[in-house]
Amino acid sequence: MHIQDSRWSSASAIAPGGAVAAAGNGRGDGPRTAPLRVDAQRNLEHVLRAAREVFGELGYGAPMEDVARRARVGVGTVYRRFPSKDVLVRRIAEEETSRLTDQARAALGQEDEPWSALSRFLRTSVASGAGRLLPPQVLRVGVAEDGEPDEARVPQQRTQPGGGELRLVAQAPASAGDDAGAAVLLDVVGQLVERARAAGELRPDVSVSDVLLVIATAAPSLPDAAQQAAASARLLDILLEGLRSRPA
Repeated sequence: MHIQDSRWSSASAIAPGGAVAAAGNGRGDGPRTAPLRVDAQRNLEHVLRAAREVFGELGYGAPMEDVARRARVGVGTVYRRFPSKDVLVRRIAEEETSRLTDQARAALGQEDEPWSALSRFLRTSVASGAGRLLPPQVLRVGVAEDGEPDEARVPQQRTQPGGGELRLVAQAPASAGDDAGAAVLLDVVGQLVERARAAGELRPDVSVSDVLLVIATAAPSLPDAAQQAAASARLLDILLEGLRSRPA
């Protein structure tokens, strides 16, 4: 897992179908999109898949050249779809936020027991590897050396392959779209947290940020898939025990 702050650019937009919105024709008609050719759509899918893998392994600071190499396309192809790395980062982060929101909603709707719903969400999210791609704005961990509230911070695991340290980095600015998606995720996860707390099954001091931090820290990136799955499951079991309330 790796979370790294990034400058979230709002200068360019990616249409829902993956096409880049045009700047307009000068007559005030507004942006237009065109359907992608089959080969262009295939390249786009390869780039997005590669970006998830590369950013999941190396963090959002990984260069576009690494994404292009993993996708087996030229770096120019990546930039034709995504005018800057900020646009690609935002696209991946938005998709991961949406996926986590869907997983939280599924847990709310399909589990009657509050603790079962919360633990199901955590297990599903960790197993999917979503924690390695959580955008900065959904993780707000206050750090204060003098006991006073500090500015929002986000966890960052490593700056290069092979590292394993967890440190804190400054919160990156987010666009309005980023904030909207993050707000929905925080609201749904908040419902899971409140239900478990009201049932007396969750420690009263556990916050939504704590739950999302569990997702982030329980999704290590290891070279062997079986080892990674086993390590994630083991770590999550330990973290779940730490979240659960104990009889006085």
